[in-house]
Amino acid sequence: MQWTGLRSPSPAPKVAWMGRRPRTARWPRGRLPAARRVVVASAAASDANSSSNSPERDEEREEVARKVKEEKAAASLLMRSQKYAMLKQQLAVAAQFEDYKEAARLRDSLRSFEEEEPVLRLRRLMKKAIEEERFEDAAKYRDELKILAPHCLLKCSSDATTLGIRVQVRSVYIESRSQPLKGQFFFAYRIRITNNSQRPVQLLRRHWIVTDGNGKTENIWGVGVVGEQPVIFPRTGFEYSSACPLSTPNGRMEGDFEMKHIDKAGSSTFNVAIAPFSLSILGDDNDVLL
Repeated sequence: MQWTGLRSPSPAPKVAWMGRRPRTARWPRGRLPAARRVVVASAAASDANSSSNSPERDEEREEVARKVKEEKAAASLLMRSQKYAMLKQQLAVAAQFEDYKEAARLRDSLRSFEEEEPVLRLRRLMKKAIEEERFEDAAKYRDELKILAPHCLLKCSSDATTLGIRVQVRSVYIESRSQPLKGQFFFAYRIRITNNSQRPVQLLRRHWIVTDGNGKTENIWGVGVVGEQPVIFPRTGFEYSSACPLSTPNGRMEGDFEMKHIDKAGSSTFNVAIAPFSLSILGDDNDVLL
């Protein structure tokens, strides 16, 4: 069967465009027009302002400012501490050579320095505030000390007990062995170990962590103390003195003693804590050795 009455429509004829293509709106090449430059600059400024005013950026600036303030305070304290150490050393030398006129002058200079020295002044104010129960003022002075000289809040003595073994330490600055102008500061410390337990113990090893005023830390290990490995019986004690040189006028020490019970074979060792204490040419309110 053939379909004769219907025809498929013929395709429409194609017409060729003989003129120019219409231009589309676009920015010309080369330099941006003034209007767009203003828009771009405004957007960049807005981004910069939002970035600079962000909480993270504010925290970074505060952290940098805090570190700069702490570094300045540490440098100032170092200079004052060196001056204080030098005055004390000169006073000791003048007294040794019986130059009493010079000794009197240095004594007066030392007293004047102690009255004006910020750390010592804040210590006196804090101590007086505590004695008078003005605890809000004491807290304010303590916070100022934390910023000015954090190590000054640590005493030049410590006292700790581990498993009935008590360790007491006291440090003192030795002017005669120090050379402040060369950055050499000598500290002595005395240790008393008391066995308050019911079992005898032997001190085997020592471990010290020494930190100077710049935050540099050194670990020191050794066998026994002062050439001995003492046995300490119940209700008895052992005392010894030693020393620590520093390159800064202040620092701190802490550590532990390795001990073992000797009343039973095969006893395991244990560590006895030495609580942190300060090494400071400014000392603290109690300069009495153990």
